[in-house]
Amino acid sequence: MEETKKYQYWMRSIHGIGNKKLKKLVEYCGGAKEAHCLTKRQLLMIPGIYEADAEAIEKSRDGFELDLAEEALGNGNISMITIEEEGFPERLRSLSDCPYALFYKGTLPKEKERAAAVVGARMCTSYGRAAALEIAEKLARNGIGVVSGMAYGIDSFGHWGAIRGGGRTYAVLGCGVDICYPKGGQKLYEKIVETGGVISEYLPGTPPAPGRFPARNRLISAFSDVVAVVEAKHKSGSFITADFALEQGKEVYAVPGRISDACSGGCNELIRQGAGILASTDGLLQEFGIFPDESKPNGGKKKNLLEKEELLVYSCFDMQPKNSEELLQLTNLSAGELADVLVRLQAKGLIEEFYQNHYRKA
Repeated sequence: MEETKKYQYWMRSIHGIGNKKLKKLVEYCGGAKEAHCLTKRQLLMIPGIYEADAEAIEKSRDGFELDLAEEALGNGNISMITIEEEGFPERLRSLSDCPYALFYKGTLPKEKERAAAVVGARMCTSYGRAAALEIAEKLARNGIGVVSGMAYGIDSFGHWGAIRGGGRTYAVLGCGVDICYPKGGQKLYEKIVETGGVISEYLPGTPPAPGRFPARNRLISAFSDVVAVVEAKHKSGSFITADFALEQGKEVYAVPGRISDACSGGCNELIRQGAGILASTDGLLQEFGIFPDESKPNGGKKKNLLEKEELLVYSCFDMQPKNSEELLQLTNLSAGELADVLVRLQAKGLIEEFYQNHYRKA
């Protein structure tokens, strides 16, 4: 590891010194290595650095072994980039509390890479799960990166949708990048590293804690051009991401839901406050100047050749996906009859099963 990186890791590890003061140190000194050499008297000459700050810096410097930095970064398994370097994401620099350093496994989003955040409730419904998968998959198929937080529920299904769509996805964590959280997401964690990157502003080894998750939401929105909230209860954490997005000048979209669904209460409230209505992924794609042609050759002829039961089932599909249970209620067919019709409609290329027992127009 180059010597400069060791000093940068030291500076990020100073306890009690936040991003704003670390930025002051860089602006005044030029870098971490130079800051490491300052005396307490010199530190106190820096505007915004006070007695307690200077003491914290001195204490950290005296008790830190530079060679431990390489071990902490997993001997190259974890990458680190700081605001001192040219490759640091420009889209983060304008944040009032821009992270001094980012740690990541995989890659960071490219500077001009278009991306959308797909966020929402942990305790999501089957409708929300299907919507997150469809939105993220279609974004990925059109070259849009998907950013989220890898939490259970909508976040995870957003990542899986992007992976299924063959695109790039990025997870911003509320813990160190060497910690898979939630614990049950190891397979997803590994896939995200393969197809994009796992990112954190926290030092490796930092455990998850409630206060760290709202803070990471500002990075989710900062890495994204637009934010899509799929399902959210009132006072949901997704509101924090939406607020950050608006502060950063980003567009916010919400998937509308039934007024009786608690998981849709937050989305409906966001729409009432002025968020865009995400009734189809095409509307979101148009934010990126993408206007997909939905016309299917011979689509009308195929529909004219449908048998009575096939037409009955196909007519149940609109912009929203349907699961088998909903189709049984809408058609009054038996489970066996419905299964047979669904197979035939898939064979004719009119619908597709994008998740187990969940279907949508092809």
